[in-house]
Amino acid sequence: MKLEVNGEIIEVNEQGYLVNLENWSEDVAETIARLDGYELKVDHWELILYVREYYLEKQTCPTMHTIVQDLAPKNTRFHDRKSYEKHIYSLFPNDPCHEVCKLAGLPMPQPDD
Repeated sequence: MKLEVNGEIIEVNEQGYLVNLENWSEDVAETIARLDGYELKVDHWELILYVREYYLEKQTCPTMHTIVQDLAPKNTRFHDRKSYEKHIYSLFPNDPCHEVCKLAGLPMPQPDD
């Protein structure tokens, strides 16, 4: 499959993940989000950028547990980790880890990730 982003053709696999991770940009993320029915807001971007940074450092996608553990303390709007996890699911109701990795231009998380 292919996406057109700013006049450039970007190749994605059948699930919508980038074939070439170097093709990622915020505009690519916005295009994928639009196709998946999301309008990206600040809280979406916080997750997307965190997951990209984590992947670039560790070469693996973080688990939901890791995301909540790392980001919940930084989000003072939420009084505990469970409420922050519920917030993540409100942003990405189906499968937050998979959706965030796709929007971050990363490979689909594997069961061991």
